[in-house]
Amino acid sequence: MTNVGIIGAGHIGQAVAREFIKHGYTVTIANSRGPETLADLVRDLGPNATAATAADAAAAGDFVVVTVPLKNYTDVPVAPLAGKIVIDTNNYYFERDGHFPDLDEGKTTVSGMLQEHLPSSKVAKGFNHINFREIPTDGTPAGTPNRRALATASDFDDAAALVTSIYDEFGFDTVNIGPLSESWRVERDRPAYVTRQNREQLVANLDKAPRTI
Repeated sequence: MTNVGIIGAGHIGQAVAREFIKHGYTVTIANSRGPETLADLVRDLGPNATAATAADAAAAGDFVVVTVPLKNYTDVPVAPLAGKIVIDTNNYYFERDGHFPDLDEGKTTVSGMLQEHLPSSKVAKGFNHINFREIPTDGTPAGTPNRRALATASDFDDAAALVTSIYDEFGFDTVNIGPLSESWRVERDRPAYVTRQNREQLVANLDKAPRTI
């Protein structure tokens, strides 16, 4: 059984944890306050969920979802994620995170920053432009007309392929943007951000995204 490490137990972390468990995965989930603070959540998630420290969740996961505020991305443990695929759900909210000049000036991307922090990991963008409430509700079987599409991006083909497979399991089509340097197209305030769109609509929204806001 595949185990997913989840670093971050906020809205997105909890939503994807529930979906992974629903689809037959086990989950090891962590937050910044310690595993003892996740007792109620783990009890609610059921026997296929375990609470851990961030380092232990990183070590336990066959792949790992990182869903922490951007201001805390350098707290993500590096060594236990070496060689692993890391799915980054993050977005840049300067009101919460403070300003990152390279992001403000369009010189880098949110997931590109995490990739630099995790040089031995394979980072892929995922689940950043869908409301957490819609992750368990908007999925439909493959081939459904007007099926909702989500985007991914990665510098590694196998990482993008993993996200594509997970999206399909959860009920979504995928548009692969390409490398992380292009992942700004699906970041906050762009046309593709947090809107329901099928594959064709998503492609169109990605194409018309402005580089800086």
